[in-house]
Amino acid sequence: MSKISGVELRRIAMPLVAPFRTSFGVETARDVLLVRVVTADGEGWAECAAMSEPRYCSEYVDGAQDVLRRFLVPALPKKGADAAAVGRALAPFTGHHMAKSALESAVLDAQLRTTGDSFGSFLGAARDRVPCGVSVGIMDSVPELLDAVEGYVAEGYVRIKLKIEPGWDIEPVRAVRERFGDDLLLQVDANAAYTLVDAQHLAKLDDFGLLLLEQPLANDDFVQHAQLARLLRTPICLDESIESAAHAAAAISLGACSVINIKPARVGGYLEARRIHDLARAHGVPVWCGGMLETGIGRAANVALAALPGFTLPGDTSASRRYFATDITEPFVLADGHLSVPAGPGLGVAPLPDVLDEVTTSTQWLAL
Repeated sequence: MSKISGVELRRIAMPLVAPFRTSFGVETARDVLLVRVVTADGEGWAECAAMSEPRYCSEYVDGAQDVLRRFLVPALPKKGADAAAVGRALAPFTGHHMAKSALESAVLDAQLRTTGDSFGSFLGAARDRVPCGVSVGIMDSVPELLDAVEGYVAEGYVRIKLKIEPGWDIEPVRAVRERFGDDLLLQVDANAAYTLVDAQHLAKLDDFGLLLLEQPLANDDFVQHAQLARLLRTPICLDESIESAAHAAAAISLGACSVINIKPARVGGYLEARRIHDLARAHGVPVWCGGMLETGIGRAANVALAALPGFTLPGDTSASRRYFATDITEPFVLADGHLSVPAGPGLGVAPLPDVLDEVTTSTQWLAL
């Protein structure tokens, strides 16, 4: 790949169509950091998934921009590099997976736009469209939840995920199951809101035929997840706990999970995400692609990843309108419960200049 001349860090403000509440807080807008890598042959785009506050994980968007500016961008190989070389160059810096993922992904996009290959073909996609689920936040009341789920089912989403927390778990799940029947693919996500003391309570979820229970316990506790897995019939899925292929291997060997949610940003990028996919597939462990309320830039890459053969469960790869009235790319539109995998070079999508200008709050150019 040709020499990188510089990197642009661009912040954009994206209001959500409705507040999104999880066990760790409420979001009403996304403060998104976009990364644009410029080379002699063109440019590449990526999105940093870090949120405004360090609640989902230790990363937050101001910190991601700072570590990119001070450490990660200056560490890029000076003579030009492909995405694999970027990963090696950034390895000496501990953590900061979301910032690393954004930089590596922008380089990968530039690389693939130059060669004419798509993200999907590069990663090993096995299909040209992927089934889509939707994540439904914690609501103020069960009737409000039922109305929301009804709307998503009517739109064609093939799987519903309910966010849960202590005090909002058994009854909402029961109400959704009773209203929509046993055929609805249904799963729940606790975002680490429980402890092993809650095992008997969580076992009540076994009555509802759920696909999985996602991240019930603390993100740094494989041992207690393994203990919980032995007490429940509902499969345990890990999200926040899995930050690398090594973590995935440990979780599988300990019996801490039987399903893995792969969020590329959380694990440091799409190359590591593919390694986790390959490992899980070799062990017969199903994976699915999680979401971080991405714009079309991040969504394009996630949809490509979700087309790999081991992604046997619908992901949180919802249509653009699920989160944004206007996306920064051409919108991703649900068709028969699926999204098409972009087939053009690189991500196969690019920001719409007029929309991008409208939502941009700041830009920073880092010359190399």
